[in-house]
Amino acid sequence: MLDSKGIILGAADGKLVEQLAGQSNRHGLIAGATGTGKTITLQILAEGFSKAGVPVFAADIKGDLSGLALSGSSHPKITERLNKIPLGEFNFQPNSVTFWDLFAKSGHPVRTTISEMGPLLLSTLLELNDNQTGVMYACFKLADDQGMLLLDLKDLRSLLVWMGENAKELRKEYGNITTASIGAIQRRLLVLEEQGAEQFFGEPAIELADLMRVDEDGCGMINLLDATVLSSQSPRLYSTFLLWLLSELFEELPEVGNPDKPKMVFFFDEAHLLFKNAPKVLVDKIEQVVRLIRSKGVGIYFITQSPLDIPEEVLGQLGMKIQHALRAFTPKDKKAVKLIAEAFRPNPEFDTQEVITTLGTGEALISVLDEDGSPTPVERTLVRPPESKIGPATKKVRNQFIATSELASKYQETIDRESAYETLIKRAEKKVQEELEAEELENEEESTKRKTKSSGSRRQTATEAFFKSAMRAVGSSLGRRLVRGLLGSLLGK
Repeated sequence: MLDSKGIILGAADGKLVEQLAGQSNRHGLIAGATGTGKTITLQILAEGFSKAGVPVFAADIKGDLSGLALSGSSHPKITERLNKIPLGEFNFQPNSVTFWDLFAKSGHPVRTTISEMGPLLLSTLLELNDNQTGVMYACFKLADDQGMLLLDLKDLRSLLVWMGENAKELRKEYGNITTASIGAIQRRLLVLEEQGAEQFFGEPAIELADLMRVDEDGCGMINLLDATVLSSQSPRLYSTFLLWLLSELFEELPEVGNPDKPKMVFFFDEAHLLFKNAPKVLVDKIEQVVRLIRSKGVGIYFITQSPLDIPEEVLGQLGMKIQHALRAFTPKDKKAVKLIAEAFRPNPEFDTQEVITTLGTGEALISVLDEDGSPTPVERTLVRPPESKIGPATKKVRNQFIATSELASKYQETIDRESAYETLIKRAEKKVQEELEAEELENEEESTKRKTKSSGSRRQTATEAFFKSAMRAVGSSLGRRLVRGLLGSLLGK
């Protein structure tokens, strides 16, 4: 629901509480214990931004957000809530939704390339130590120097193999490349493949423009990433993907200052996964992106159980704060509630710390930014219902949306063009062929010099010599190189 100023979130003491569109690129936080209404609040915000013409990207952790694609329906509890909130016009209606899935099961496949991911995020994804990360940087530098594309995991694996077998020659220019580091990276890549990452790296890579579309009515497209499996089975891949997406937006979008409304907004559910066990360099990167991307007109909204899940450097960048109920059973819980309450601008009408633990389902403490960019006093707010369906869409309905999407044919088929893997294979084959031909020529020269004592003897043909030399190569040093892998004989000096 969008009026002339912004998104109506609910009402406090009969007065509407709104998130101003012009302040929405200054980010926000939705927090609260499980079952207190965080998902409904996210749904309301996504609807409001979409109707304002702002494209939305949301990670759907529980699958509940798929109801955004369907119209809501009347219910006694919804009617009761609407009677308490002076919304004026309220109509149940669906939203324009595009479904995405890294595993290509519940939405259009989401892919990027190894090169676009870059060595820092890839090293973070693989949880590499400093030495291994150094080797990863050397791998990317070597690919650039050799003009080879790193598109998918087999490109990366093949180049790492070659680096390991030519470490001595590479040391002067690319530093020490140890067998131990190469082996550790390869093992991590195998684990990553088991988690389904092989489908994520490749082409066609997702285009940011396809996430920033508006429909024929001027409403922003709501892009839902199915993260029901991703976040639980591959949490590091989930967090790295989201950070990569933000980084790409930051790199590609122009500066817009303070627009009347955002160019795009992101909702990151289970935000603690972005920061849990993350190295400092990654947390610093997230903080930098959050701080600077607002100037590109992008709003970021974190959803988590407690604001304390978010590092202080990031939390300080979040303008809007919506706090649903928290439970305080232990001294540690009570201390956390006190810290959270102190982060709000006080309201003289009530004790924020006390109210946090007594909020009902569908209630929230809300503070937004006013037109001057200053936090408003916190309000105990009755959150309004969404206009779309509460709860998930069925698998059949979701599949219908996927099949009829205008992007259905664009991303469905994987493209495997020539990249590092193919380049290295061709070079290896050429090198092997040259060595076999040289050995064949040497054998032919020896054959012409040999005197034949038997009258039935004859000179072997070139074809026979080739096959005989090839068979001998199996037991030679060349053959052993072939058994180890074609990549071992690449390039030479």
